[in-house]
Amino acid sequence: MARVLVIGGGVGGLATALLAARHGHTVELFEREVRAPGTALDRDFFGWRRPGVPQANQPHVLLGAARAVLREELPDVHREMLRLGARERHELDWFDVRPSVRAGDEDLVMLHARRIVLESALVSALRAEPGAVVHHGEPVTGLTTAPGPGAFGVRVTGVATQAGAYPCDLVVDAGGRRGGAERWLAAAGCRPAVVERHRTGLAYFCRWYRLPEGMEEGPRRPWTVTGGPFAGCAVFPADNGVFAVTLLVHTEDTTRAALRDPAVFEAAARSFPPGEAWLGLGADPLSGVLAAAGLDNRWSALVDEQGPVVTGLVPVGDALTHTNPTLGQGISLALWAALRVARTADRDPGSARFATEYHAWAVRTLKPWFDFQVVADTAVGERFAARAGRPGPAREMAALFECALEDPEVMRARARVRHLAERPERAYADPEVRARVARWLAARPGYVPHAVGPDREEWEKLTAG
Repeated sequence: MARVLVIGGGVGGLATALLAARHGHTVELFEREVRAPGTALDRDFFGWRRPGVPQANQPHVLLGAARAVLREELPDVHREMLRLGARERHELDWFDVRPSVRAGDEDLVMLHARRIVLESALVSALRAEPGAVVHHGEPVTGLTTAPGPGAFGVRVTGVATQAGAYPCDLVVDAGGRRGGAERWLAAAGCRPAVVERHRTGLAYFCRWYRLPEGMEEGPRRPWTVTGGPFAGCAVFPADNGVFAVTLLVHTEDTTRAALRDPAVFEAAARSFPPGEAWLGLGADPLSGVLAAAGLDNRWSALVDEQGPVVTGLVPVGDALTHTNPTLGQGISLALWAALRVARTADRDPGSARFATEYHAWAVRTLKPWFDFQVVADTAVGERFAARAGRPGPAREMAALFECALEDPEVMRARARVRHLAERPERAYADPEVRARVARWLAARPGYVPHAVGPDREEWEKLTAG
């Protein structure tokens, strides 16, 4: 078995350390924060300032792919999340009568919880895990290296902190897109990583609420993302009666700044069906309006046309692939990478072959979902910028999403893509799905996609306060 050092104590790092320890490896995790998430969820979620984790207080959702890893590999973490208040919802519960069960339907369950719930459950499990040590308040300051195998110049042999050097067989970079690995590798003489970056042009504004006392759940529908020609709205149910309402606009929209005002935010949110349905329940606000912008989709590879850029180090989570949150894929992709590391860390982890095989696995398993995110965000960003729906294929896709709200078979196909159970090029090409969407469109000859929500004149009035 291997000695594994993990840089970063976010979801990706915690999961990698825990999974690696349970696969028999010796693990040490290094996190710059001096404290860890606890079970005082509201205190930590709303009161803990975490500048290194800007997404910490934004809405999260665990898709079926992430839930499957937890249930199969970390069942105690899954149980602890439910004990802490997380709730599960099957996609096909959208309908008043659940359609007959088919193989694979068990993968279409969403786990609703704030990020802090998952972090708390992972921390509790990791603290109790033999063979795992967590260094809080001890950030990694650099890498230790040696000549690489064969023609490859640099092999990472450990990490350095202010307390000293720690040798290992494999370093896992879970430091996120703002970690220091890129700088450390350059200092060691490595070629730069191969980075693919796509700006989204989207800005997010969310506000957190709690359902009225005695109300355990909000409405079964609508809560999904509703997109108009220039803005969108979504509701994210979470744990313990908490939910978030989110508005999406283009980063260049002149009304963007006004959405930071809680009164303006609520008025704008109520102009969309999900916002009106949930805010109309009389929920109590728990936060101000939290903004997130400047987001991109980023893929970073440590293998180029010459081979591995470095050996002895692999990235997971946002250090490998950072995806915009519109599709909620991030945690699922991070858990897949964490599990891959845990299962293979004993296979000569300092070798060029290990680095090459990990990269090939990532390209085969993760990259298609990154590419899907890029295509989806490009379409939304262009629509918001143009403030109009787009004809052609975009109309067909919008029709599929709306048809799914009425047709269980189309909903099943959409859910299989949403939960990373089947790639879109296969699920949406199914002849039965295409025929059902075609019939839905034929019955609506005047169908205009993205017509939900206010028109621009009304939106300007709402955001003018």
